[in-house]
Amino acid sequence: MKFKVNNKEIFASTGGQLFDKNKPVIFFVHGSGLSHITWVLQTRYFAFHGYSVLAVDLPGHGYSEGPALKSMEEMGDWIADVIDSLEIKEASLVGHSQGCLVTMETASRYPEKVKSLSLMGGAGAIPMNTELLSLAEKGDPKAVDLMMDWAHGPAGHFGGHAVPGLHHINIGGTIVINGSIKDALGVDFRACDNYKAGFKAAAKIKCPTINILGEYDRMIPIKEGKKLAACISNSEVEIIPKCGHMILLEEADQALAILKKFIKKNHPL
Repeated sequence: MKFKVNNKEIFASTGGQLFDKNKPVIFFVHGSGLSHITWVLQTRYFAFHGYSVLAVDLPGHGYSEGPALKSMEEMGDWIADVIDSLEIKEASLVGHSQGCLVTMETASRYPEKVKSLSLMGGAGAIPMNTELLSLAEKGDPKAVDLMMDWAHGPAGHFGGHAVPGLHHINIGGTIVINGSIKDALGVDFRACDNYKAGFKAAAKIKCPTINILGEYDRMIPIKEGKKLAACISNSEVEIIPKCGHMILLEEADQALAILKKFIKKNHPL
């Protein structure tokens, strides 16, 4: 579905069902340079089981009008603007990687708008490799290849996505839909590298929170995910075995099972 926020046209997937603000709402936020496509399995399940779903394309990503926002603080405020523009009372937020930083900002700044928080592959800080950052800011396609290679664990490299037609590594191609590597991935990576307020934001979060981590995550090692979880009151941790950073794709079924249990408990129908 398309709608306007701050006079910019925004796209969000609704999981194949019409959006209804009167149902419990789940808001999915993608990682650096990606789009709503990464959430295809999880969104479809919740949309067909009583929830209203919004898997948004951040500004300058996917089908949303740019430019991309340049800081986590801006993105966190923007999520709140989307919630207000669609007249949503409160929503459960689900973020992956950079999306964790974004949703943490929203939950810490606007607690009245957030029912629960699910962080997938999250940490209090995501400092970037200088070479990877440089490649992305130059618009070099090698940045996408390196990110997808490093972000996936053994299962992701092997293949076998739960959604027919999708391939783990090649999903990095969604980065360049209606945009460019430089203007989407490069901006996101710089925002991640600049962001220093993650643990401060985490300490302010009061809603039920789950941290879903991958055992073989090379981007966000388990110790960093646990360090973040320890800063959030009312927080729990789930570790998915033999999984890399792209949890929502590599182990889509397991990730969905954890989300189902957590969200149905903390944001029931």
